Amino acid sequence: MKPSSLGDVFDRQARAAFVLPSVLIILAFSIFPLLVSAYLSLVRFQIAPGGYTLHFVGWSNYRKLLFGSEQFHFLGTFGEVGALEWTLIGAAALWLLAAFVRYLRGGAWSLAGLAGRLLATAGLLAVAVLCAYTTGGAGRLGSFTVTLFYVTAGVAAQFLIGLGLAYLCTLPVRGRWFFRMVFFLPLMVTPVGIAYMFRMIADTTVGPLAPVWNAVGLRQISWAADPWLARIVVVIGDTWQWVPFMFIVLLAALESQPRDQIEAAQLDGAGGWRIFRDITWPSIAPVAASVVLIRLIEAFKIVDLPNVLTNGGPGIATESMTLHSFIAWRTLDLGGSAAVAYMLFFASTICCVSFFHFVVRAARRAQGA
Repeated sequence: MKPSSLGDVFDRQARAAFVLPSVLIILAFSIFPLLVSAYLSLVRFQIAPGGYTLHFVGWSNYRKLLFGSEQFHFLGTFGEVGALEWTLIGAAALWLLAAFVRYLRGGAWSLAGLAGRLLATAGLLAVAVLCAYTTGGAGRLGSFTVTLFYVTAGVAAQFLIGLGLAYLCTLPVRGRWFFRMVFFLPLMVTPVGIAYMFRMIADTTVGPLAPVWNAVGLRQISWAADPWLARIVVVIGDTWQWVPFMFIVLLAALESQPRDQIEAAQLDGAGGWRIFRDITWPSIAPVAASVVLIRLIEAFKIVDLPNVLTNGGPGIATESMTLHSFIAWRTLDLGGSAAVAYMLFFASTICCVSFFHFVVRAARRAQGA
């Protein structure tokens, strides 16, 4: 048997050789910092003569966030839960229980799927109870629930507005190509620039829209001093920035759907809403679910808008988890900062994985059925 030449060896290893640089880059810039930050979340960083020291404290940083001195900052301040809050908790529990029973009755379940459903159900119920306790009575939201508010309210508004604009741009209206370009422009602006722009626009005293606020009686309203008004302004700015992303993807999905079914439905006398409900939506549902998933991943990292618009205020009312972690890092609490970052990692992973399994995969299965 003829021995392999050096060229033959290189040919056999060419695939691994081409992939190796990418693997090394991922290890250097992604996995290695992830492991280092995990270690930092278990230590206490202190400045010392000639440098610094790291004292291993175990789960102390996490206990401080969940049960200790930083609980008010991360989870929020608990208040009294009234009848309305208990009603909402009961409704959420019944809905989750019904979804879980329906999954079991489906028959096609596995041990891993059952464990995932239990984890997602317990997590959603815990979030519902936490929201009830921090919004009722004298309760105050923490950075965790504020982030969830930004994610749910912002992504929902962005999806609905983006879908509506995309649908309008598929209609035979004059100037639709001009509007397609205009609707896409906000995505090209930096988040800091958007934050400063909305900070000026929302100024009810000397801002460019001050005459409008004065005409409708809003001149004396200090939105930055009201927690919920400040959060709503942050959501509006974030929505203005990210609607173009939803718009362009959903527009592509709408224009790529088969036209023969729509034309057949129009010949049968179906109205616009029925065509959208029975034909258009099922065809674009997988793309819609996927784009919402991508936006969910990004929405958990919101930091520029609350930092520039309100500096996290009033107090800590508009702090997201990323901003919470940044402020802790700025005060040299590297362990606490890493702990908040990992709590954000856990929350976003559970939320996005659950959304993928329960929504994205279900939409794809429905389209393939």
